[in-house]
Amino acid sequence: MAEIRLDRCALDEEEIDVLFSGSDVPLIATCRLSEEPQAPELLEMAIRSGAKYVDLEMEAPAAVGRRIREACREYGTVLIRSFHDFSGTPPLEVLRSLVDRGRQFGGEVVKVVTTATSPADVARILELYKDVTPGSLVAFCMGEMGRDSRLEALEQGAPFTYACLTEEEATAPGQWTSARMQEAVYGKFRFVKSGVLPMPSSKSFAQRAIVAAALADGTSHLSGYTPCGDNESAIAVARALGATVDKNDNVLIIKGINAHPGCCDALKELHTGESGFLTRLCIPLLATLSDGPVRVSGEKTLLNRPLADAHDIMAAFGVRLYPESNNCVTPQKSSKNGDNISVSDTRKSDCYLPLTVSGPIIPGRADISGRGGSQLISGLLGALPLVAGKSTVYVHDPKSIPYLFITVDVLKKFGIRMGSEMEGGDDFLQTQDWSLCTGLTFRIKGDQRYQAADFAIEADWSGAAPFLTAGAIFGQIEVEGLDTQSLQADISMMDILMEAGASMSQQEGPTPTSGPIRVQRAPLNAFSTDLNNCPDLFPMVAVLAAFCPGESHILGVERLRHKETDRAAAIEAMLQQMGVPVTIVQDEMIITGMGLTQRIITGNLLKGGHFPSYGDHRMVMALKVAALGAAEPVMIDDTACVAKSFPAFNEMFSVMTGSNQSS
Repeated sequence: MAEIRLDRCALDEEEIDVLFSGSDVPLIATCRLSEEPQAPELLEMAIRSGAKYVDLEMEAPAAVGRRIREACREYGTVLIRSFHDFSGTPPLEVLRSLVDRGRQFGGEVVKVVTTATSPADVARILELYKDVTPGSLVAFCMGEMGRDSRLEALEQGAPFTYACLTEEEATAPGQWTSARMQEAVYGKFRFVKSGVLPMPSSKSFAQRAIVAAALADGTSHLSGYTPCGDNESAIAVARALGATVDKNDNVLIIKGINAHPGCCDALKELHTGESGFLTRLCIPLLATLSDGPVRVSGEKTLLNRPLADAHDIMAAFGVRLYPESNNCVTPQKSSKNGDNISVSDTRKSDCYLPLTVSGPIIPGRADISGRGGSQLISGLLGALPLVAGKSTVYVHDPKSIPYLFITVDVLKKFGIRMGSEMEGGDDFLQTQDWSLCTGLTFRIKGDQRYQAADFAIEADWSGAAPFLTAGAIFGQIEVEGLDTQSLQADISMMDILMEAGASMSQQEGPTPTSGPIRVQRAPLNAFSTDLNNCPDLFPMVAVLAAFCPGESHILGVERLRHKETDRAAAIEAMLQQMGVPVTIVQDEMIITGMGLTQRIITGNLLKGGHFPSYGDHRMVMALKVAALGAAEPVMIDDTACVAKSFPAFNEMFSVMTGSNQSS
């Protein structure tokens, strides 16, 4: 970080804009009113230009304070309210009142700096940390007597402390040079800094596009493809349906089957690999493309993952599922006409692969629950346009809403049209926040046909999340290929990192939304987020929370129970083994974190040891990032399972760190 003293730097408006808008290093804009009459104007310029923090003295006139607070709220700048005493250190009661005053004046961070004439002065200043939220106070003493308090402030949980470049440039007595402070705090700790890392294609887009191209009339060209286990399973499905698939570098060339009801009657079995999404996408399609029964099989962790509410949802459109195991409860009622059906979500109706799908699918209207996720609903959206007659799918309690709109977006590229409406209360209408949506309606015209399409597959925000998180905690990372206006649910990682205090910027690229994204380490803070629409981020967000001072609250635990493993239990066990306090209360995980600097200086780095992967690619990625902040090596029993979504992950991670710190 760096503090820019605008009262000591003769910068005009253009220079201020260039400085604060062009820096990836978090900057504090400071301008003492006693030394610069134009301080409010200069601070506002810095705020508008992108200052991460602005420091305003508590003595500032109330009108100036309101003006700066409003600007900070508008532009997302963190306000520091500061007090300096160059003559001594007041009594503890006065110091505490100053902290309270700073909060009342809008300070997200309060800075109290006094002059020490005795060890008792230092003790009083450090006493302030006992009564504040971690990361919200910077308090230390100036003078030679208070010299060590600048370091001790970090030990107590201050988000940052102050140092000078050289002793000749010290702005206060007792100030350390940055080189000495760096050595005292971090010693030999290794930070990460990468070149530009290319992200793989999004399997959310790739799998949908591959299957849609297989159903199309004509030949589609899908560029930007990178292989992974789930994507290759989608290609195998396309070929099993009768499509021809060729590869030319990173371009898939797919000649489709011009799909229509009954066109795949000869198909008796379909293997979907280890992909839960591909399985759910194909179940409604198989009930459309084949009038006869089709057996669906899978492998590895997929065989132990229940297909939540599959019986009920498919029964609403006249389709029967016959699992080969007894791990399901068949609904008491189903319908063959599909009209005006209300499906209860209170029954247990999960089943497991292998199972047999028996169609045909019947168009109509159904009210179905979205609590089990969006994947089977995506399959319905892909299948119902092919059959004769109109259909209406109403989804109550929808989850993973962004994935449904990825499906709609991909279908649109292949010529499929449908209407959609979202509903919710006043809070949803005002904010358009997907997490507040209470219902979705899709209106689908029948007798449509897929048409071939040519387009580029987006890069993957899910795959980028571990690298972005590593940069936010442990150094600086730059990734390329991502679209900052993507429909992908895991683009939420960008908002979560910024809410946690990370410094993010986008470089120039082919389009305004596709330039490389750089994440720079900065002081982090606890956060609250709802991951019901993006559950794949949960392991990585949990690791982020472990390095954010204070209590972070993460909603969406119940969405994790039936992933590749029970991810909620796996995350909880991982954090507990690493020494991070964590509790689960119903759908919420509460993680008590500590900043990296405080962990290093107090010797509270995460604990290493042997950790299970549970065969879950997301858990491996989370463990690898957590290992960067561990005191001992983190040994993982299986890192090869990352090939399910990101085969090059381990190699790219080793390039980023310069070593293979876990195995």
